[in-house]
Amino acid sequence: MLGNSYRLRAAAVGAAVMFALASPGAWAQAKKAAPAKGGGTLKIAYIDPLSGAFANVGEAGLKHFQAMAEEINARGGANGKKIEIVGFDNKVSPQESLNQFKRVVDQGIRYITQGNGSSVAAALIEAVNRHNERNPGKEIVYLNYAAVDPAFTNEKCSYWHFRFDANSDMKMESLTTWMAQNKNIKKVYLINQDYSFGHAVKKAARDLLKAKRPDIQIVGDDLHPLGQVKDFSPYIAKMKQAGADTVITGNWGTDMTLLAKAAKDGGLNAVFYTYYGGGLGALPGMGEAAEGRIKQITEWHENISPNKTEKFSIDFEKKYKVDFYYLRVRTLMQMLAKAADEAKSDDPKKVAAALEGMKFQSDTGEVEMRKQDHQLIQPLYLSTVVKTAAKGGPKEVRHDVENTGLGFKTDARLEGYTSVQPTSCSMKRP
Repeated sequence: MLGNSYRLRAAAVGAAVMFALASPGAWAQAKKAAPAKGGGTLKIAYIDPLSGAFANVGEAGLKHFQAMAEEINARGGANGKKIEIVGFDNKVSPQESLNQFKRVVDQGIRYITQGNGSSVAAALIEAVNRHNERNPGKEIVYLNYAAVDPAFTNEKCSYWHFRFDANSDMKMESLTTWMAQNKNIKKVYLINQDYSFGHAVKKAARDLLKAKRPDIQIVGDDLHPLGQVKDFSPYIAKMKQAGADTVITGNWGTDMTLLAKAAKDGGLNAVFYTYYGGGLGALPGMGEAAEGRIKQITEWHENISPNKTEKFSIDFEKKYKVDFYYLRVRTLMQMLAKAADEAKSDDPKKVAAALEGMKFQSDTGEVEMRKQDHQLIQPLYLSTVVKTAAKGGPKEVRHDVENTGLGFKTDARLEGYTSVQPTSCSMKRP
């Protein structure tokens, strides 16, 4: 809700743009919220794109965090402290993220969150590790809501990092299990963004399809620059020429939107198995051509049943004028508040100890923050785009995506244990 690599050293502090909460209206409403018992503030730095090609994705994520902060604050806060979300614009740049991380440290903020770009996530994990080693008693915890490179809960795992989204291998395990049952799938084309996350999706798809359906042909495998392709029609032409009946992609943001639009314009008759087909802009880009041809693997969608998040999502969309997408942000914030309450502290070191191994009743059932690697284990849903009930579709599809008249219908609910992967994490604990 969406998705990248590493290897950067700390950069010099640059003049970076810092965004406080959201719009003046949202901030004014937050100030009216009932004060948390005990007073004080627990600040979370939101480090994601708030300008540039992926700004719409970053801004939507920020609104999710703000909405959850308001809900938790109205109930008394986290260990009696009001939560405040402070936005920092990183432009999906690892180096700019390190510049912003320095600003976070200078402002004394002890929690950070980020999701868009595993390249960014890798840089932040290294920065947090270095900071915490050099500054005992001033530790920072990193709450990852969407960067899904498997390395972060394997060889790059860190005690200070917690991931609340299923990693790309977990998602591909679920996707390919479903695909293996469909004998109509014969020719698959892979297209992904050219950075660590895209490479991870590509590798997992190849390995798992080979193991589960060795008869399936991989007829194309493209990697393209992140956020730089303005016209995907040449890629669509290659898919048509290769006779692809199925496309697998981890694309997110504008790269998913423009890919979907090019598929519609090019008349590609293939089914897309995606990680982020329901992300901002994708379905509007494809329109009715998406019906029956866009599938996604997510932790939630608005038409699941039972849907304990329905009222919250409807209220969120009325207030913020954007679809509610990241159930994992809701889970993250609820688990953070619970950890602070259990630790009777907002000290990151104590909260981290309470978070690891935590089992929590989320809106979709029990989830667990696996102690070995800090990877959240949770149910996943495979779903397909169809018309809403109001447009003549299935009666259970009551909610559409971005006013398209199209929504997602559940194909399968996959319990957490079905996507669990072994971990090579050897975590150094304080």
